[in-house]
Amino acid sequence: MSLPSRPYPIRAAIAALSAAILAVACSHPTRPAPTPEAAAAPAAAAAVDDVAALNALADRYVDMVLDFDPTVTYFSGVPVKSHDRLPRNSAAEIAASEAHEDAMLAELAKIDPVPLRGTPNAVTYAILRENLEASRQLRICRRELWSVSHMNGWLAGLSEAAQAQPVATAEERREAVARWSSLGTFVDNDIANLRTGLERGYSSPKSVVDRVLKQVDGMLAGKPEDLPFYSPAQRSDDDAFKTELRTVMTATALPAIRRYRDFLRDTYRARSRDSVALAALPDGEACYAALLRNSTTLSRSPREVYELGRKTVADNEAAVADLGQRLYGTRDIKTIIAKVDKEPKNHFGSEQEMLDYSRAGLERARSLSSALFARMPRQPAVIEPFPEYQRGTGVSSHYIPSTDPDKPGEFRIQLENWKTETRGSAEITLVHETWPGHHLQIALASEQQPAHRIAKLGFNSAYLEGWGRYSERLAEEAGIYQTDYAKISRRIWPARGMVADPGLHLFGWTREQTVDYLASTGRFSRAAAADTVDRMAVMPAQLTSYDSGGLEIFALREQAERELGAKFDIREFHAEVIDQGVVPLALLRENVESWIKRKKGS
Repeated sequence: MSLPSRPYPIRAAIAALSAAILAVACSHPTRPAPTPEAAAAPAAAAAVDDVAALNALADRYVDMVLDFDPTVTYFSGVPVKSHDRLPRNSAAEIAASEAHEDAMLAELAKIDPVPLRGTPNAVTYAILRENLEASRQLRICRRELWSVSHMNGWLAGLSEAAQAQPVATAEERREAVARWSSLGTFVDNDIANLRTGLERGYSSPKSVVDRVLKQVDGMLAGKPEDLPFYSPAQRSDDDAFKTELRTVMTATALPAIRRYRDFLRDTYRARSRDSVALAALPDGEACYAALLRNSTTLSRSPREVYELGRKTVADNEAAVADLGQRLYGTRDIKTIIAKVDKEPKNHFGSEQEMLDYSRAGLERARSLSSALFARMPRQPAVIEPFPEYQRGTGVSSHYIPSTDPDKPGEFRIQLENWKTETRGSAEITLVHETWPGHHLQIALASEQQPAHRIAKLGFNSAYLEGWGRYSERLAEEAGIYQTDYAKISRRIWPARGMVADPGLHLFGWTREQTVDYLASTGRFSRAAAADTVDRMAVMPAQLTSYDSGGLEIFALREQAERELGAKFDIREFHAEVIDQGVVPLALLRENVESWIKRKKGS
């Protein structure tokens, strides 16, 4: 799943106003007791004032986010005034953004969330608080000082922005030229941040730097028109615009990319860290805790996540043993995995066959998912291979949403691993990224009109990837998987990220130990496991979010089925989970439990 490269979360301590109201009432004991209506009036007025203050604060927050990074519009759908700038990334701009967040956090602390419960304003409040608090906690990581990443660095993020840049009008084409003319300044700011990082002991791992160098060399190998930042011109019939943007690619973009390549190759790589563990960086342990909180929206310690993961893995292995006994006459996990992995019918004969197989399964997944939802999104999904410069660099298959309902969401599929990929794993990835996974959830949520536009900035990995993990089980219930291979593979991998990720970053696991653990599932070749380790290196804690969120959605469904009995409707449950959009897990639980109460009383 493709997520924004810079998190925009911020949180605040909340001061309840009810105690203050009570103190005012008690300070006038000689007055007659007010009628219920009179007593309710000040509280109602305060609640109205709080809602107005909350919406104004949320407006300021959204405006701040879009000012800092206008490209957020392309994955969120929140409109921007213009498309002529790249994200701000200088040290001074980052400091100014943090000061704005602190001021908003102080104002949010004055708003009482209790009267908002059960209203659309509760979503606004929860997302604003989550985003602000998380962003402040993440400052200890100093991510701008070690931003070299093959997964979500500026090469990938700005390439996707270029592909989404509007060019329909003369003004939009002028804005495109202005934006990409500033790429040199953006890259120079990034290099300056990285130099500061090296001086202060921050760097990305060498293995990651090598992957990024491969991506950069891939970009530089072609013509100026082959650069992903030239995409706006490729989508326009304006010859003058094409010529002008090609000049920008030649005079500005290519020299900037070369400067970045030369810096990484000649200066940065030699001083980058050998370890992939976050513990190797200053304040690494505190940083990991902040990243874990940001990814999961839960207040679990790394040790708690690790132990929950181990328990869940053991439970999953017991289920795999049951399947193995039925299918192969053995309960030995290694034997079962080997049989699945070595079965010739479970493999592809070519890269094209893997692509065709996934594309053929797309409509089947959509059709069979429909019975489990009260409505299906109108927006279609498509499957596309990676752009050439990303091939072989360790980028995972992922989903890229489209904010234009007339354009499909894209499942970008990694095809280079076709020799070791299995049909079962390919089916699991397909449903996770499309139907009933990311595409269905994101497209459905985008059709809703939120109470406030901040709802479209409520991205958190636990909800998004939790739904993706939940959808893997849902696909089995819907009969989407065509073989038993997928049924085994989908059970053997979940929750291992909750074990391996903190194990690698905090608990002394070596790179080799982590590769062994991942490869032992049969879901990864050793090369793919090594790719995953480097993904974990640049996205610490994110791999824990899949099952942190998935387990929460599973638990809520089981609670609803248990308490509602014959009143339980899977379509209504899914609507409760999806229709509010991406929310923190605490609010998701509150919403579902409120629905359960309403259903029980009906």
